[in-house]
Amino acid sequence: MALTCASTLLFSALSQAASSHGSHSANTLDKPITVQDSKGTFTIDYRPKRIVVLEFSFADALASVGVSPIGIADDKDPSRVLPAVRKIIKPWTSVGTRSQPSLETIAALKPDLIIADISRHEGVYADLQKIAPTLILPSRRETYQDSLKAAAIIGKVIGKNKEMQARLAKHQKIMAAYAKQLPKGVVVQFGVARDDTLFLHTADSYAGGVIRALGLANAHTGKNDSASRQTSLEQLLSINPDYLIIGNYTHPSIVDKWEKEPLWSVLKAAREHHILYVNPNVWSRCRGIMAAERMGQDLVNLFHPNQIAPQQ
Repeated sequence: MALTCASTLLFSALSQAASSHGSHSANTLDKPITVQDSKGTFTIDYRPKRIVVLEFSFADALASVGVSPIGIADDKDPSRVLPAVRKIIKPWTSVGTRSQPSLETIAALKPDLIIADISRHEGVYADLQKIAPTLILPSRRETYQDSLKAAAIIGKVIGKNKEMQARLAKHQKIMAAYAKQLPKGVVVQFGVARDDTLFLHTADSYAGGVIRALGLANAHTGKNDSASRQTSLEQLLSINPDYLIIGNYTHPSIVDKWEKEPLWSVLKAAREHHILYVNPNVWSRCRGIMAAERMGQDLVNLFHPNQIAPQQ
């Protein structure tokens, strides 16, 4: 049976990419680098120069040590890449959405390393490997600590281990400085709002980990089997955090509607004016070293609204 046009293009692109494998003599290492990724052992014997990343947190990790990816799965919207990351990296080629990156576009870039997300890209892992060596790590459902571990692994693979360790040490100092400005043990809850739903990010989520790392407490959202849970206004009232942080994906959102209901005024955070509206892209999509630092800055701004936190 004849291949479809799209399949033919993909086959051609994969073949061209495969033919470029092994042509890294100028960057060959004296000793191969071996790490453990989400699929097991990953080994690379050269320093990659043409890197494609399929999640924002991986772009964050590269930018943290001054490395620019040639391609990013940026959801076809460059503004979704964290501003702090955009300031560091060079212009890139969009390889489509994070959920369905274009294999043809990736192959056409002739990368020598792809960094993929185990949650989103395990199904196309074999195809990605045909294009270039593929490091697959957690991102979409990672915890804050998982994110830091992933960044450390990326640093080793790209030959920037020393620089990454220094950046991670700087990160810990930055977060500690933010933590000193925040009250200990205050219960904080973050959620993302759409027009008809509010999803709370639980203690097991990335945001929950950042909140905890800054010395604040996560709200008790019940038994959790995922990093987020949909909630109603009544359920939110039963959780009743000291501070509520909302990222509105749409306007008006369900929170805008709830604010007009009598029950909303019973909510402790609403009654005490302890509600902060943040950029949901930063707090939910981005993740990473610089994303966590931006979240820390946002929290300092919440607790000290007249004080401008220093830019990092």
